Amino acid sequence: MAASTRAMRCIVSGRVQGVFFRASTRDKARELGVSGWVRNLPEGGVEVVVAGEPDAVAALTDWLWRGPRAARVSGVEIGDWSDAVPDGFDVVG
Repeated sequence: MAASTRAMRCIVSGRVQGVFFRASTRDKARELGVSGWVRNLPEGGVEVVVAGEPDAVAALTDWLWRGPRAARVSGVEIGDWSDAVPDGFDVVG
């Protein structure tokens, strides 16, 4: 990862499954030009790994607090991510 990029792992909680959260996150990430992935977690949350220019990563993590219209986000845990992140942004799992 280049020095000018940042990678984060976010766990989003609330009503975030069954409301197009993953697809909307993918669309927003692609709009912002960041890489990574999004997936549902067994306990009902959504995990997002995102890498890219710091401002774009910050914009996506800010957006996660809102999500799509039907979502009701109650929390977003954000931490650094040091593992590899694939090019592009996809829904996985």
